Amino acid sequence: MAFFDFPLEQLHTYRPERTEPADFDTFWAQTLDEARQYPLDAQFTRVESGFKLVETYDVRFSGYGGQTIRGWYARPAGVDAALPCVVEYHGYGGGRGYPHSVSFWANAGYAQLTIDTRGQGAGWRRGDTPDLADAASPAAPGSMTQGIFSPHSYYYRRVYTDAVRAIEAVISRPDVDASRIAVAGVSQGGGMSIAAAALASDIVKICLSDVPFLCHFRRAVGLTDAYPYQEVVSFLKIQREADEQVFNTLDYFDGVNLAPRIRADCLFSTALMDMVCPPSTVFAAYNHLGSGSHEMKVYRWNGHEGGQELQEVEKLRFLRERWG
Repeated sequence: MAFFDFPLEQLHTYRPERTEPADFDTFWAQTLDEARQYPLDAQFTRVESGFKLVETYDVRFSGYGGQTIRGWYARPAGVDAALPCVVEYHGYGGGRGYPHSVSFWANAGYAQLTIDTRGQGAGWRRGDTPDLADAASPAAPGSMTQGIFSPHSYYYRRVYTDAVRAIEAVISRPDVDASRIAVAGVSQGGGMSIAAAALASDIVKICLSDVPFLCHFRRAVGLTDAYPYQEVVSFLKIQREADEQVFNTLDYFDGVNLAPRIRADCLFSTALMDMVCPPSTVFAAYNHLGSGSHEMKVYRWNGHEGGQELQEVEKLRFLRERWG
């Protein structure tokens, strides 16, 4: 794969005009208020993971529409102190997996909540949470265009709401330090981290977003032939008259429009040969970040895999510098 996007020196200054609708903040405030009308009903049930040094709990809580969302909560075994917590979201098609699959942050000494992405979990790691959508409408295969005719019915309205409710669920635990909450994820999980940090800006103190998806839709769908962005193109090839309607919906969920509302310290990463989440779409969100100290790690010779193990070292360093 050759370099295909802007040169690095231009990426550092790439700050496109935002396209957020006039009622952007009202839409999200009302969405979260509606979700909070349902009891959070956070349940944590201890399970046997096979690990001696990590305790794991099966998690259930009420997300969008009061629907039960599943996850795993893990923490170092035998530690009673209230710990900083990392809330982790998954890449496209993945679910929470098994208890032993999601203990990276617990092994590093933090509490960790990993949640399902509703309706996913059959692409690369299993999930347990269906998506009980309000109404079905025409959509391309995949999740990207489900309910896309309106922001009220769009799939990621439910997903982003679940991401915020997960944070509210974990800070209800006395063994979590609610003043030290981080969000983290790769690809779709990176985009969800941006959304969660923006929509729960009063809680989230650190955002770790790697090769994030769901950013700068208007550029991404015309720049790359890769999926999942191509799901939108496939949809519009058939729903030709829906162009403006589709992008007006996507504006409510774009990481570029959410980024200015983040108050957390942020560590982002991108890869210059990433055809799935092109680097200009990542820098577009990064260069609009709100207050806080921010870092961007660039992997020149990588595609969508990004920094992988090396970026995990960077994330551990970033947390350690702030929380010890």
